[in-house]
Amino acid sequence: MKLILSLVGLPGSGKSTVGRQLSRRLRLPFFDSDQVIERQIGCSIREYFEREGEDRFRDVEESVIDELTQSPNSVLSTGGGAVLRPANRRHLRDRTQVVYLNSSPDELFRRLRHDVNRPLLQVADPLSRLRDLYLLRDPLYRETAHFVMETGRPSVATLVNMIVVQLELAGLLLPVQSGAMLR
Repeated sequence: MKLILSLVGLPGSGKSTVGRQLSRRLRLPFFDSDQVIERQIGCSIREYFEREGEDRFRDVEESVIDELTQSPNSVLSTGGGAVLRPANRRHLRDRTQVVYLNSSPDELFRRLRHDVNRPLLQVADPLSRLRDLYLLRDPLYRETAHFVMETGRPSVATLVNMIVVQLELAGLLLPVQSGAMLR
């Protein structure tokens, strides 16, 4: 059985960090769509965003998501705005098992307040921006997701364990002492 596990959520919700740990636990390759995009465009997403605009960036992102969701077994961390395009939501939902890492805007602000590498948060009031992003994107994340995990205060290891348990309960993984195995 093929398993591609995709993580969606707002910037700073832990998609890359949880994804890396999950890939180790499941012994699957890990892909961060933002890193794949940066390799493809030859510069940082922030630079590309400033130079080419959001629409051009979303075009590249859509192409990368389409490609990554067709690969064999893997764990995929997506950019926070990947769900804005209907094609991305469809590819993620139909081709992968999607986990939405749900974090409150206030929690994200505490994590990201000093991060200068997130283009959408380089505004006068980042907390207000996160609240707006949450209102816009939360319904799209939920529409795309097979599983919703509240990030709250659990450690990364706890979140990984919670995701593995959900996958086992859904019959997508076999419980094994040394770690999870694909069914």
